[in-house]
Amino acid sequence: QVRLEESGGGLVQAGGSLRLSCAASGSIFSIYTMDWYRQAPGKQRELVAQTTSDGSTNYTDSVKGRFTISRDNAKNTVSLQMNMLKPEDTAVYYCNAHGLQHGYRYFEVWGQGTLVTVSS
Repeated sequence: QVRLEESGGGLVQAGGSLRLSCAASGSIFSIYTMDWYRQAPGKQRELVAQTTSDGSTNYTDSVKGRFTISRDNAKNTVSLQMNMLKPEDTAVYYCNAHGLQHGYRYFEVWGQGTLVTVSS
């Protein structure tokens, strides 16, 4: 079984910064992608940032230049540095990972979510 544990959400003023962290644990052979999604009230969950095992990254347009995703393959962790936060960034942020467990069983797992609130 693979689990994700997130930390780092909170309340911040517009223009401020927050850093989210996510750690994967359990029977992990390899992780393909580690991603951050978010879901604002009344909206669908959206992909915010993604990083693959070879280090490539991808961002949704609204966060480009403000958010940075980074990954430590050795520790199975991923972080999201969020700068110049805007009220529209307010959402529950979820970590997502998929890959292979020992025994080559595919897994996809979600974190419990962490709330980010940006005040104007």
